[in-house]
Amino acid sequence: MTSVIWIVVAVLSTFTVGYVGYSRYLSRFVELDDDRETPAHKYEDGQEYVPAKKPVLLGHHFSSIAGGAPIVGPITAGAIWGWVPALLWVAIGNPLMGAVHDFISLSGSMRHEGKSIGYIIGEYVGEQGKNMLLWFAFLTIILVVAVFALVVGIVLNAFPSAATASLVYIALAFGFGVYLYQLDGPFLPGTVLFVAGVFAGVWLGIQYPLALFPAVEAGAYPEGTIVLLGFLGNGAWLPGAVMSADAILQPNVAAWVPVILIYATLASALPVWVLLQPRDYLSSFLLYSGVGGALLAIIVGTIFGTSAQPLTIDASIGAYMGFFGSDLAVETRGITPLFPLLFVTIACGTISGFHSLVSSGTTAKQLNKESDARLIGYGGMLGEGLLASVAISTLAVAGATTAAAGGGIGGALPNFATGGGIILTSLGIPQSFGAPFMALVLVSFLLTSTDTAARLGRYMMEEIVGTRGSGTTTGLTTDLGGFAKGRYTNPVIQSLIAYLLVISGEWVTLWALFGGANQLLAALALLAGTVWIANWDRSKQLISTGVPMAIMVTITVLGLSWVALWDNLYQKLILGGVTALSGQISAVVQMALAFVLIYLALSLVRIGYGNITSVRSGSEPAAEPSDD
Repeated sequence: MTSVIWIVVAVLSTFTVGYVGYSRYLSRFVELDDDRETPAHKYEDGQEYVPAKKPVLLGHHFSSIAGGAPIVGPITAGAIWGWVPALLWVAIGNPLMGAVHDFISLSGSMRHEGKSIGYIIGEYVGEQGKNMLLWFAFLTIILVVAVFALVVGIVLNAFPSAATASLVYIALAFGFGVYLYQLDGPFLPGTVLFVAGVFAGVWLGIQYPLALFPAVEAGAYPEGTIVLLGFLGNGAWLPGAVMSADAILQPNVAAWVPVILIYATLASALPVWVLLQPRDYLSSFLLYSGVGGALLAIIVGTIFGTSAQPLTIDASIGAYMGFFGSDLAVETRGITPLFPLLFVTIACGTISGFHSLVSSGTTAKQLNKESDARLIGYGGMLGEGLLASVAISTLAVAGATTAAAGGGIGGALPNFATGGGIILTSLGIPQSFGAPFMALVLVSFLLTSTDTAARLGRYMMEEIVGTRGSGTTTGLTTDLGGFAKGRYTNPVIQSLIAYLLVISGEWVTLWALFGGANQLLAALALLAGTVWIANWDRSKQLISTGVPMAIMVTITVLGLSWVALWDNLYQKLILGGVTALSGQISAVVQMALAFVLIYLALSLVRIGYGNITSVRSGSEPAAEPSDD
């Protein structure tokens, strides 16, 4: 049988070539210069614009971009079409498209006062394009917040030990922020002390698992789990809660969701030095240990045979299982053509529009030196590709299930934790420790992405409404614009809408469009980068960003068209796949959203292309942004 190590070898080979060669070329291409003042220094305000040490900022950036999608997507794609198509899209697409997308988004924002890709579009093609992109990004952010909060709740319900460990490391992050920025403590000794505390929190979580409400199914929690709110009953009264072991929104999950949203609201409003920077830096050690440890364990286990079971690809995972998917996948979810759906299913592990919001949002405002953009922008995306390869490996070891082939979080999370636990036995780590540890790694990804997304949503609204300086206001005012973009009020608005989406079940309706919307945002970010480069210098080539942009626009339009016309119009409405009025309304809503997204993409591409051709032909002068 095929060894899992070949997945690791393929990814490490292409990623090494990409970072050593292509990222160096791109750094010279955008003329990174450490003598040029970054926005973090130019607009330093102690709130949003705060210069960060490279390892600290890398920790924040990697933690923020690596949510649940690079785990869910590769596992779902591998179970449907086979491990080879999933691996090729990650191994080739990441260094040539995804890492370029993140690096260009970060570099472009850095040269435009740390503003978003929407602002960059506005500088060159006008307010119409800017507002279209910013509103789309803001609405996408709300969906991200809703889905990530739900997924965190699901993981904490499945692994109560991760709940305790998460609370410990959040408390340690507060302490580390005070230690670094208020007490001016030495960096390296503090790192050793607080990182040791984070790993001690993992042990503490295993000893004292934590839940908010009793499990629906007897024996679902580990022995000794502390149920904090058991005195309030079984939690069936919670909004959206379903008393079924097969339901996603069980009472304990329904209770964790508002807790996570309140946390995201508070964390996104605090100055970045209080929680965001120190927490992401500390959690990065968990993430590096989880991703790096799993990769090392695969190598060690293959060479020395130290794993609990052979690290070979399970018979349920074929190398290639057909253009329309495996028999199990077709039976579970119907016909799913590899092109274009593979490239939408695996988003974050290869290329993700959400990363452009992080790169041009929080990260660009904290960049200490321009040269740091190479490691953080390009290298950070490669790190997420490594996470995707670990996800494929956990699927290969644990084997495909009906849930995994059906797609979504219900199948991906058990595979990641269970398969990861098996892989870590190669390093002598008991599976009883390894599986909860991998669950905590996943929660760490998701928590950082959730509150970072809420902060980014505020940045989007600041640019829509209009900003001065850093654009930071409290929002505690009767002015509607100030309320909408306020540091305290905007996250509350996002979290309330996200909560309503979760408890109403509408996130299920929107999830089918999430992959297409996310990839569309990536195409538009590449468009913004291409327009910036075209206006900056007529001698600059546009292939590095223009070709990936064209590919992503094509994939997005075809993918969304399939969702609208096949999945909804034909399957649900014409063939009568859904008979309930609510289901038919849902299908119509999905179709409408898909066509709106397609229209948005093609309109912005047309506007951007017009600007590029006009500038390059000399019919109009290139724009000259004040900070470029």
